[in-house]
Parts: sequence; structure tokens; C-alpha cells
Amino acid sequence: MFSESAAKCQRITLHGPSMGTRWSATLDAEDSLDMNALQHDLATAVDQVDQQMSPWKPDSDLMRVNRAPVNAWVVVPAEMLEVLDCALDVQRLSTGAFDPCVGGLVNAWGFGAQGDVPDAQAIRMARQSQPLASHDCLELDRAAGQVRKRVPLQLDLCGIAKGYAVDRMAHVLQEHGVRHALAALDGELRAVGGQSGGLAWRVALESPEFDRRAVRGVIELEDLAVATSGDYRRCLEIGGARLAHTMDPRRWAPVNNGVASVTVLASSCMQADAWATALLVAGPDEGLVLAQRMGMDVLFLLRRAVGLIELGLGRFGRAANLKV
Repeated sequence: MFSESAAKCQRITLHGPSMGTRWSATLDAEDSLDMNALQHDLATAVDQVDQQMSPWKPDSDLMRVNRAPVNAWVVVPAEMLEVLDCALDVQRLSTGAFDPCVGGLVNAWGFGAQGDVPDAQAIRMARQSQPLASHDCLELDRAAGQVRKRVPLQLDLCGIAKGYAVDRMAHVLQEHGVRHALAALDGELRAVGGQSGGLAWRVALESPEFDRRAVRGVIELEDLAVATSGDYRRCLEIGGARLAHTMDPRRWAPVNNGVASVTVLASSCMQADAWATALLVAGPDEGLVLAQRMGMDVLFLLRRAVGLIELGLGRFGRAANLKV
């Protein structure tokens, strides 16, 4: 149904570089909106997440924690504590499929800032250095705004931080009075309302192909977030084999279970991002059982000899939100 406010709105797209990619915000804006202030605040929100949680910035808050001695409390921003709290919660609920303490493995396998090829000795050391579950390895003190490691470990929040950055963008948009917008960062998106004309936002579901970008279907979003994790974007080729960048912390190795991608819908992009990673690692059997138990809206794309196979739950199971 057409909204009367739609006639007063103009479709605007703001964007900028951050976190090794680009963020964007598409919005139906009223004439009174201060675009320069909104652009500034959106960029500041994303850059703040990057400065706090990037494993590629030596001076980030995450790297300060990584360099800190075991049992030393480190003061960190409230935003980072919020993300760590969510990450440890998903770690517990996924029985370790999602783990924010895989930084050592990421670097050892050549996907981090310390090298671009696997290091066999570093892989062995990473396997031996983390004997406890992450929620026992890492202690948070939300009241005091601090965190400490109980064993030697390296944090990596790449499986959740971009989703959180999208949530921060959505918050900025709402603070500026925007009621119709789509915030995006890489494969993570969150809709603020729908379009001003009354329709949902339509976003592409990417086909998990290694050598080209292609659209497999369309997802409709309204006051909803979506995130996709897959085996096809960041890879290393070793001896003719492709190694995906996502770590399976229970195998101490890159994920290799036949799952091409997992797409998750959630109210927050932080949750969608973390759970997409967790379910990618968990695989089609364990992951589907877990997603069903938690009542998730999730789409698995599996690599099989006959081609890609779809397995969907919730809205994807009813094909209500996916239009191929």
C-alpha cells in the first residue's frame, strides 16, 4: 500500500570505506534530514567498531587484550564488552561451533595479519594453547568495563563485529529520525522499517560461487537483519585444495563440511552474523538440529554432486521470504 509520506521522501544512498570493505545506507529521506551530519555519524559509528575490534590494527582494543598477560584485567569499551558477551553466549549455545578465541588459529592458517600461508608449527601451538572452552578462558566484568584472559589466547571477532557495526548504523539512522532505511556492510544487512512506499526492502541472496558474483534469489526485509557466511569468498589454495577462511575451532582447521553458505534472519545483525558463522561450522546435520531447536529462520546451501541443495527452516522453510 502506498504511504502518503513516500511522496515527501527522496531515495538517497550514503557510503564509505571501513573494515576492509565498504558500508552503505540506502534511505528514503525527508527534506529536513541533515545529510552531512548523517554521513559523518554513520562513518564514525563503523570506524569506531573497526578501531575497537579489528585484528588488523595494532592499536585496536582487541589487540591490546591479545597482547595482555594472562590474568591481567584490561579496560575495554562498553561496545566491545557487548560484542564479547554475545559471542560467548553463542559459543555456549552452539557448543563451540562459534568461538571468539580462534585468533591464533586464524593467524596460523594464513588468514590473519601475521602471514598468508599456513604455518604447521603455529597450527600445532594453537591447538595446544587453549585447553578450556572460551567462556572459561575469557572473563568479562561488565560493571567495571574490563576483560581478562585466563589462558594464553588470541581474540578474533571477525565473525560478529561487522554485524554489530550494521546494528550501530541502524541505531544512528533511527537517532536521526530515519524510518525507512537499509544499512549494509559486506554481506550483513539490517532494515529500518520498510520502504516509504510500503514495500519491504529487497536484497540479493548471493550464489556461493568461487569465481564470480551471481544472484541466487531475493530476500525481503522489514525491521529485520540478515547475514550470510560461506566458504567461497576468502580462500587459500594449497596443493590444489581450497581452504575457507572460517575456522572450525573443534577441528583446529578451516571448515570443510560441504556447506557452501548459511543465511540467517534475526532481529539484530550481530546475532545474525554470529549464528551464520556458527551454523556454517556446525554443518548440515548438527546445524539444522540446532537452528530448529532455537526456532531460527535459516537457509543452508549445500555442495553436492548434483549441484547446490537448499535446506531451509522458518521463513525460508515456508519460502515466504525467498523469491528465486
